[in-house]
Amino acid sequence: MESEADYIIVGAGSAGCVLANRLSAEPGTRVLLLEAGPPNDDLFLKIPSAMAHNLQRTTHNWAFQGEAEPGLGGRSVKHDRGKTLGGSSSINGMVCIRGHADDYNAWRQMGAAGWSYADVLPYFKRLETYEGGADAYRGGEGPMRVARPDPARLHPLSRAFLEAGAQAGYPRTDDICGAAQEGFGLLDQTIHKGERWSAARAYLDPARTRPNLRVETGRLVRRVLFEGKRAVGVEIDDADGGARRLTARREVILSAGAVGSPHLLMLSGIGPAAHLAEIGVETLADRPGVGANLNEHPDFVVKVGLRQPISLWPQTRGPRRIAAGLRWLLDRGGVCASNHFETVACIRSGPGVSYPDLQLTIAPIAMQVDGWTPLPRHAFQIHVGLMKAHSRGSIRLRDANPRSPPRIRVNYLDNPRDAARLRQGVRLVRELLGQPAFEDLAGEELFPGPEAQSDDALDDRLRDAVDTQWHLSCTARMGAADDPQAVVDAEGGVYAVERLRVVDASVMPEVVNGNTNCPTLMIAEKMSDAILGRPPLAPIEAPVRRAPDWERAQR
Repeated sequence: MESEADYIIVGAGSAGCVLANRLSAEPGTRVLLLEAGPPNDDLFLKIPSAMAHNLQRTTHNWAFQGEAEPGLGGRSVKHDRGKTLGGSSSINGMVCIRGHADDYNAWRQMGAAGWSYADVLPYFKRLETYEGGADAYRGGEGPMRVARPDPARLHPLSRAFLEAGAQAGYPRTDDICGAAQEGFGLLDQTIHKGERWSAARAYLDPARTRPNLRVETGRLVRRVLFEGKRAVGVEIDDADGGARRLTARREVILSAGAVGSPHLLMLSGIGPAAHLAEIGVETLADRPGVGANLNEHPDFVVKVGLRQPISLWPQTRGPRRIAAGLRWLLDRGGVCASNHFETVACIRSGPGVSYPDLQLTIAPIAMQVDGWTPLPRHAFQIHVGLMKAHSRGSIRLRDANPRSPPRIRVNYLDNPRDAARLRQGVRLVRELLGQPAFEDLAGEELFPGPEAQSDDALDDRLRDAVDTQWHLSCTARMGAADDPQAVVDAEGGVYAVERLRVVDASVMPEVVNGNTNCPTLMIAEKMSDAILGRPPLAPIEAPVRRAPDWERAQR
């Protein structure tokens, strides 16, 4: 078996699949893509509605158990991360949203030169084929298929959600990835012809037949190998339990995600020197930002009983569940062909907030405390996502064993502003549910419950129920060379060493106001040009519509 390649890519998640495709498109370039998990040939990975099923298993999910969270009363949160070709895009919620233009303008101001909204928009366009049609903001020829829900076929709860937003005085947006993110609108999905459209489907499958691309699954990388400060390859587990060396003639690229990439950097001696010494790892480069600055989107769920029998709950049981599965197998249609997140609201929590910091999504079913078992009744839930949390966490080594899971502490609600904004989010949801559109649909509030009105009562519920939106990021952030907390430069190159890059969500300077899969694809698209020595695509100066500060009528 070959042991050399020009580029070794560690991690076949969203970013790794993009890189494998773009780099191997150069015929004379030999690319090796390593994935610790198994192949993505499980049928359940294709079924959009099977997300909960896939997340409950560890076959394709790292399912990292986080550290005790002080802000959650010592409760531990499980962090699901993809462990297969396609990574988290093979098990996630299939939501496609880019974030706000000001997210990327802030990246540039934080030292990531060349990452303004105008700079990244052409790469967002390049990565997608949008079902709604190409325009100044959307792409029409990219590998990632992006579906737009049909407004005429929305679930009654999704229609009520949009109508209630208008009744409450919020703006409406025709395209959350277009000129105006703020407001209530349709939520795009990475689904194509009734199947999940992961990064593996979009990018890796079309490239698999190239003779210069080799993909290996079940390959756990132990560490990056160096000669002096120059990366020369990686060490992997061998079949007999030993170690095997793989050589990279040009670069090693870490695309193992916001957990895996900093974990591997630290195992390789790049990270906070004091922490590495404590663990017993020899320091190659003292970079305190590695594993620091962990960003996340806390999630809180408001659950409501229904006055009408229109939830999906009956279709999750017995014969109706079997029938739904058979329908999908026959024609890729029916309830199994959707993620059931059809609409979204990107809103601001209050005056003085410059652009949306809350994301509301409605689901036509309500789940029990475990998050996976439906409530045995007709009910629905609205997720309140805090998209600009002020708390910061960390990824740290547990020990020097590459197979030991890292220590993940998000520090949920560590900053009191986060709890305040989530409380406001709950109150805004209650106001939304009080609009005429929900009058014949919304029954009693099941959780947090009508008794939870005061700040103290809501804080108790937050501590009990805040969970992850699976958007861990920013643990090897981009920044200027004189920024001691920056880990990589604007092209993903790791400071203080040579021929090593990080390309994934960990390089975000700050998490975007939206789900992270689509931005991660964009990052890999943009950095693939840098790796190949190509000039970046020309910036697109598209107008961005911003609602006046807190224009919504207060009712």
